[in-house]
Amino acid sequence: MFGAIVGDIIGSVHEWSGTKTKDFPLFVEHSTFTDDSVLTVAITDWILTGGNLVDFLHTYTESFPHRGYGGFYYRWATARSREPYNSFGNGAAMRVSAVGFAFETMDEVLTWSKRSAEVTHNHPQGIRGAQATAAAIYLAREGGIRDRMKHALEAQFGYDLGARLDDIRPAYAFNETCQGTVPQGLIAFFESTSYEDAIRNAISLGGDADTLACITGGIAEAYYGGVPRELEAAAMPRLDSRLAAVVSRFRERFGPSTRAGSESVRDQDSGSRVRGGVGCRGSGVSD
Repeated sequence: MFGAIVGDIIGSVHEWSGTKTKDFPLFVEHSTFTDDSVLTVAITDWILTGGNLVDFLHTYTESFPHRGYGGFYYRWATARSREPYNSFGNGAAMRVSAVGFAFETMDEVLTWSKRSAEVTHNHPQGIRGAQATAAAIYLAREGGIRDRMKHALEAQFGYDLGARLDDIRPAYAFNETCQGTVPQGLIAFFESTSYEDAIRNAISLGGDADTLACITGGIAEAYYGGVPRELEAAAMPRLDSRLAAVVSRFRERFGPSTRAGSESVRDQDSGSRVRGGVGCRGSGVSD
């Protein structure tokens, strides 16, 4: 899940800037964590600790105010509301990455990603965005083949993932919905050649840059076997120590990001390596 946080930090200075190029410095003086990282860690802490997710979201938001939260979410959290507000914002997808790394079956991933979303984002599109993001991480982590991952995600979640970034980029603009962010974040991963390239792809679309890079970053971390050391070294000092401590606990419990299968078979057809992915052998997948 640290790959999602690194994506958020890199993307933080590009939000609202309409960046339409892959040529930019990854870290600058003002690169920092946003609400995407705070709520990613809130979900992570919930998974590690147990308890009521609403309480975790309230506490983390109160502890880290003014980090770019969406208006509806921030009013919900600061009012200590306990009822969802039917959101289909991309906040459901940006915070879910730990679910894709923590659970051993696709059914568990889908169940827990739904739980992570529906306390606020109980609109079907909000739940779908969270589930699709977590499912992509799970499939990538378990050795999924990109073409098969794409077809499986399209079949299960109804997203059109056939567009090319070069076709999306010219007209694409800031979009805070799951349906206007998650497919683009997935495509940014599918067209990538490395973790860094995936982040650059996501930001180059010129949309909700930190959230796109957060969504793409978690998937790319799972697929490429981790975050490059130099990016980790640049990002970790930018995290508040309380957030960094939860990241460390998660890594200690679930281990570093690794990918089933060898480099040599990464993009070959070997569906048996996926334990229970959407549309793969034995899946049985029933703001």
